Amino acid sequence: MAETDVHRDELVAAVESLKARYASRDDVYVAGDLLVYYEEGNSKARFAPDVFVVFGVPKRPRRVYKLWEEGIAPAFVLELSSRGTWVEDAGNKKALCARFGVQEYFLFDTEADYLDPPLQGFRLEGGELRRFEPDEHGVFESKVLGLFLKLEDLRLRMIDVVTGEALLRPEQLERARREEREARLAAEAEVERLRAELAKREG
Repeated sequence: MAETDVHRDELVAAVESLKARYASRDDVYVAGDLLVYYEEGNSKARFAPDVFVVFGVPKRPRRVYKLWEEGIAPAFVLELSSRGTWVEDAGNKKALCARFGVQEYFLFDTEADYLDPPLQGFRLEGGELRRFEPDEHGVFESKVLGLFLKLEDLRLRMIDVVTGEALLRPEQLERARREEREARLAAEAEVERLRAELAKREG
């Protein structure tokens, strides 16, 4: 589980933003802090990515993710490193992800205390997740997701490569949903008003 408020908030923000991005697709599964089992019959053969995205599997609630049943490994993994996890994230967990064919692996130190730089990207090459560098502005391109990833005031921002639009964070998503709901109610009220006025005229 998250070690700090910031760690938890950034984890939730990443999961919710990615879920909203793929809301219209039934073949994309986004999860956070969910156990992934990779050896049938061995309950100890597991790990829990902070955030992961799988393409080509049904979108449905899961208690755990079993690789031998699903048949497809996550394509993208994001680890939010902290005091208790950063060594494991940069070592064993990254090696496991490479073993299972994770195409992109990102490390994000939410407090910039353990990783330098605090956002790091890795791509699968020759069976290994090899580090790649951002552009001159510190922006990474996730080819798997079609997103740019960058930090602003130590907060992760994800931006659509094609449209240039930033993915909304949870508070922004809630505001957008509320505004959409209010607009719909206002439109419905206006329709009722017009109907009542028309009925009055005809009567």
